[in-house]
Amino acid sequence: MTYSPPPLAPLDYLYADPSMIIVNKPHGLLSVPGRGEEKQDCLLTRVQRDFPDALTVHRLDMQTSGLLVFARGPEMHRRLSRQFQDRKVDKLYVAVVIGQPENKSGEINLPLIVDWPNRPKQMVDFELGRPSLTRYRVVSTAADGRSSRVELEPVTGRSHQLRVHLLSIGHPILGDDLYGGEAEFMADRLQLHARDLAVFHPLTEERLEFHCPVPF
Repeated sequence: MTYSPPPLAPLDYLYADPSMIIVNKPHGLLSVPGRGEEKQDCLLTRVQRDFPDALTVHRLDMQTSGLLVFARGPEMHRRLSRQFQDRKVDKLYVAVVIGQPENKSGEINLPLIVDWPNRPKQMVDFELGRPSLTRYRVVSTAADGRSSRVELEPVTGRSHQLRVHLLSIGHPILGDDLYGGEAEFMADRLQLHARDLAVFHPLTEERLEFHCPVPF
């Protein structure tokens, strides 16, 4: 698939100080540079135009929109990265999935590993997969029953975790060109957005909460 990032435009910063930055990543933009000259345009390089010392703390898939944290300088990067490693950061996503999950809420606890012949795809593997846990809650279901809006809390942060976990229970995300099947053609973009994020300030240790409205 040809990489066609959104046009250059002022970024939607929710917060910025000398220690950290919170920004709303647009759909269709890589979080960090990919392989090849054509994939160097990404959120990191765009943020660095405004904040040259910005460093990536975590990532979102190219097709996912929403809240991302950047550190300013190596020491703040170390402190913020530790929070993610220690699971002290709260994250909440919203997705629209095909069909109507049988249970209104629950947990998906399935180990994941890269599907090496088909990378970057991931898959469930009970022998070699890394422990992966997602909590979900159905918010609403369309009148025709063809789709449902769900809130997702990734307790772990594996690559493609939300997408594979929802596929595994029979409800892939609309617009997903890797795992969606027929759901891929039910939306013009991946219906997955990082809506809420809570993190501790790396200097003051104050808990900061951020909200970014869902664009779909």
